[in-house]
Amino acid sequence: MRTSPSPESRWRRSRPSAPRGPAEAMRKPDAPASHRIQAGGLDVHYLRAGRGRPLVLLHGWPEFSGVWEPLMARLAPDFDVIAPDLRGFGDTQKPDAGPSEKVSADLLAADLIALLDGLGLEGPVGLVSHDVGAVVGQSLGRSHPERFRGLFFFNCPYPGIGRRWAEPDHIREIWYHSFHCLPWAAAMVGSSREACRQYFSHFLRHWSADPHTFDDVLERWVDNFMKPGNLQGGFNWYLSMRAGRLALMKGEAPPVAPITVPTRVFWGDRDPVLRSEWMDRLPEYFLDLEASVAEGLGHFVHYEDPDRAAAEVRAFFHRVG
Repeated sequence: MRTSPSPESRWRRSRPSAPRGPAEAMRKPDAPASHRIQAGGLDVHYLRAGRGRPLVLLHGWPEFSGVWEPLMARLAPDFDVIAPDLRGFGDTQKPDAGPSEKVSADLLAADLIALLDGLGLEGPVGLVSHDVGAVVGQSLGRSHPERFRGLFFFNCPYPGIGRRWAEPDHIREIWYHSFHCLPWAAAMVGSSREACRQYFSHFLRHWSADPHTFDDVLERWVDNFMKPGNLQGGFNWYLSMRAGRLALMKGEAPPVAPITVPTRVFWGDRDPVLRSEWMDRLPEYFLDLEASVAEGLGHFVHYEDPDRAAAEVRAFFHRVG
């Protein structure tokens, strides 16, 4: 029987590694191969690299599968790494051309199960996720625990945050939640390449511990979000989660069952939008938990320091494997 880590090991702090250039890994000639598959009636785009036990990576917002390339390069020697674009994001199909409230965490979780089935991955896989992907990962951990060997979350939105989303000193950080629900938001952000650049530059700079982390690849982000449907595709997540988010802020969200799958949370202590002090209630929602703070990193831990992120992912899945 596998036991949970001791309290002392659960809350250790991870020190920064030597500075590296994640943008360089995104341009390497041995970048992950791009694939497409029809899964559950959806045309899914995904990246794949490596060998060994399968490890699936789920991105957040404002992201797409390419954000995982630096981490994939480091994990590929040990794992079969698969990074899909979520429904509405990147190069995956966008069934809803306009604003939609259909893109729930449960729907995206069903998409992922269909993808695993389509790839013939019927046995347990490892799941690594961040931000939006972490919400989907929690849905998967509750609905299909038998499909996962372990869950690894970077900076994880979870129900225990509750009313703190809307605390007076934090409400200024989540203005975009409401903006994305406006019917003309995508048209405004996509009105020109410069408008799109300014919009995403704000988040990539403000949410990173080093505001220059994404400078070398900013144009790739602009390219991605200027593709038809990609802005609205991402904004639809916020439309679809609006009611649940408001219920959390009001303290009216229904209780959820705790997750029993072995879980690792690695949370940047300089994230302004998902604050590391909100880790305090994680043990109520994850029964087999190891959690720690990544010192000196912001919202994009997996991209800001892919060496440290890969070391933590590798160590966790070797333990639970």
